[in-house]
Amino acid sequence: MAAAADITRFRVEGMDCASCATKIDRAVRTIDGVEDVSVSVVAGTMTVTHSPAADLDAVTGKVVKLGYTAAKLPPRSVASKVTQDPEPSGVDHDNAPHDHADHDHSGHDHAGHEHGEHGGVAKDQTEENDDALQGLHGHDHSLEEGPWWETKKARLTIFSAVAVAIAFAVGKAIPQVEQWAFIAAMLVGLVPVARRAYIGAVNGSPFSIETLMTVAAVGAVFINAAEEAAIVVLLFLIGELLEGVATGRARASIKALATLVPKTAFRETEGKTEEVPAESLAINDIVLVRPGDRVPADGVIISGESAIDEAPVTGESVPKRKQVDDKVFAGTINQEGALRIKVMAAAADNTISRIIALVEEAQESKAPTERFIDRFSRYYTPGVMVVAALIAVIPPLVGGGTWGEWVYKGLAILLIGCPCALVISTPAAIAAALSAGARRGLLLKGGAVLEQLGKIDMVALDKTGTLTEGKPQVTDIVAGAKSERETLELAAALEVGSSHPLASAILAKARAEGVEPAQSSKAGAVGGKGVIGTVNGMDLFLGSPQAAAEKVALGTELDARIVALNDEGKTVSVLLADNVVAGIVAMRDEPRADAIEGLKALKDLGADVVMLTGDNKRTAAAIGLALGIEPQAELLPQDKQRIVGELKAQGKVVAKVGDGINDAPALAAADVGIAMGGGTDVALETADAAVLHGRVIDVANMIKLSRATMANITQNITISLGLKAFFLVTTVIGVTGLWPAILADTGATVLVTANAMRLLGWKGLGGRT
Repeated sequence: MAAAADITRFRVEGMDCASCATKIDRAVRTIDGVEDVSVSVVAGTMTVTHSPAADLDAVTGKVVKLGYTAAKLPPRSVASKVTQDPEPSGVDHDNAPHDHADHDHSGHDHAGHEHGEHGGVAKDQTEENDDALQGLHGHDHSLEEGPWWETKKARLTIFSAVAVAIAFAVGKAIPQVEQWAFIAAMLVGLVPVARRAYIGAVNGSPFSIETLMTVAAVGAVFINAAEEAAIVVLLFLIGELLEGVATGRARASIKALATLVPKTAFRETEGKTEEVPAESLAINDIVLVRPGDRVPADGVIISGESAIDEAPVTGESVPKRKQVDDKVFAGTINQEGALRIKVMAAAADNTISRIIALVEEAQESKAPTERFIDRFSRYYTPGVMVVAALIAVIPPLVGGGTWGEWVYKGLAILLIGCPCALVISTPAAIAAALSAGARRGLLLKGGAVLEQLGKIDMVALDKTGTLTEGKPQVTDIVAGAKSERETLELAAALEVGSSHPLASAILAKARAEGVEPAQSSKAGAVGGKGVIGTVNGMDLFLGSPQAAAEKVALGTELDARIVALNDEGKTVSVLLADNVVAGIVAMRDEPRADAIEGLKALKDLGADVVMLTGDNKRTAAAIGLALGIEPQAELLPQDKQRIVGELKAQGKVVAKVGDGINDAPALAAADVGIAMGGGTDVALETADAAVLHGRVIDVANMIKLSRATMANITQNITISLGLKAFFLVTTVIGVTGLWPAILADTGATVLVTANAMRLLGWKGLGGRT
């Protein structure tokens, strides 16, 4: 059996257009053992799939011979797995936290145990990161740092401009050597171009822009148009320089993400705080984050409370309040109080690193439109050379035209026909869109996903953790023998130390209301019933209405109130104090703050919506009614997969939005699977796309971004082909010549790239920055 293929990634410096990527791709494929090559101009990377025996030094050498600079990147790191108790077979994640029909507080272990019916879900952390973003710019084919005007390419352009200026001066002073002066000026810029053309030709790319430029310039000299040849070469170099500057903007937008994470962190060790490099932090380290500092690593707050500005990572315009047990992302800004944070991911696996790796991978994968244009250009460029040759030869031979005039027109056609603008039109727009989306918390796995999103006309959403926050919140406190505040205080006293979701909801409500839980004694659990304890001499019991009714009659009025709350999809716990109903506490997993707005945005985009949940019908109906969405409830994972298949069979283009864990079958079955949440490991791995900060409206934002991108691509193709068609006609009829021809090519490329870069400023719905 053949050995498994290896994958190696390289940083490639010097690419500024699609022609560069094509030359590298074709050359590297000729090396023994290389099976596949993927080159990203915007990311500045190359991924090579090869046999273990392949010579990677030969790969680097081949790229260097083409005039670029290549360096092998370290392997992508893999985070260690963090495994919790798996969910019981057949348990749906939507339903696991809330069985409203027969929930009780049994199993509360106040030493911090986990509830059997609320088992965790294994989370496979396999995010990747690399340092491919170092030294990213310049067609100067070097690892130069600094501004573009200090690159070799800029220096060559300047020398060429000076040479042309000198040629003009010499020509005016000594007319008899004017032709030779312009030939010399032309050679200053053309020699490096011709060298690249030759290297490309011998490595499988005979029809490159450098080839077209060399043929056109040399041909112009032979028809006594040396002055124009020199100007054309100069304009070509200027155009390439501008292409590199424009393309570098997209690279810089991703590179800027890496700068969000601070270089140092304050780590606590044995009671002392020391400043250490942020990259040295390990999982379970404790770090201190002062007000105004950036969070150095993904983690969980273990003490302190503060407003966190997540705009750099998620695009959220309003700072989010964070407290103990809340997650924080690397690169976000602590605005107020000091926080102690437990590190949950190493530097190579934090949110920023995962986003960078994901976007780079996405940029390396070609969209269907891009693949089509690539195939088209393979035939287009040789076709242009044939047409140019025919235009140069046929009129003089058949129609009696002058050779000089028609050879000149043929050379102009060569320059007009360069496919650079056409080929870069799609990847530039997609790269800019992926970058813009990533900076706003919208993670897309490639151009194909980005294209498909714009066609979505049906969105199937989960309830728990997607349309709702994913954790219960106290919604109602009904006073009995005790006031509402006393009821909350006593209930919280019983729940201190419990990790049960409902206990967490009661404790969170107490914190929000400024209620300090009373000290309890003799705390414990009553199997299948609830929790007990003693507070201020009172014997307390907190449990389900059924369990409470076994101890004391609740009364008709209270029973009716409990039924009404249950009909609203709420879980009710009854608090007894000395066998008297002290009060009741109702909880529900509430809809996300933007759920209604997000669903409306989807409908406004022409997409129908449906809720698919494993929760019970009563709860699903209550949430569905509140949000104005049709619910389908009590579904197992395979049921969700089946429904997605049925929707597709009806001709719908379906997006499935879920948590990326139990919804994996449905996510895979959908045209586009979108994971909802905080950029979790499994979510990023399972789905085609992920919403980093869990906003429903961002599903609509993904669709809007897709449609904006496809519109941009259409504009780019129109600009590219439109300019070429216009100058083709004007050249054939003798209105324009070599100068406008090269302006049509390089100008179109710059226009297309600049138009694509407009997507970097894209803003979505919902008050995004």
